[in-house]
Amino acid sequence: MGVIERMTVAVEKPLKEAIWDCRMCGQCILHSTGLTCPMRCPKNLRNGPCGGVRANGNCEVFPDRPCVWVQAWERSRKLPLFRDHMHHVNPPVDWRLKGTSSWINLVTGRDHKRPAGWAAPESSAHA
Repeated sequence: MGVIERMTVAVEKPLKEAIWDCRMCGQCILHSTGLTCPMRCPKNLRNGPCGGVRANGNCEVFPDRPCVWVQAWERSRKLPLFRDHMHHVNPPVDWRLKGTSSWINLVTGRDHKRPAGWAAPESSAHA
């Protein structure tokens, strides 16, 4: 990690942790998830909830916490500009980017690389 990236991470990490409880995956999709970090999901799910969401909207792994994806859906309804982004299918997390700056990865295109053989469903706009 170069000097510029270390300096960027030094700003980005505390800022995003304080505001969104960010986990610094390096491939930020906060705009697609109602400004809720999906990496807070204990199962690291990137495209919606598991089948274990409790009737009260809480997590199956941590029953005392709300499901990250229930929060994401509720919050996305309040963001008209990004409301439809909840229907996008996101690629798997590239764990090699964990701890790096998503801001730099966005600008350089590093966060757009896809695993070999992975292709988004053709109709990802319809959930």
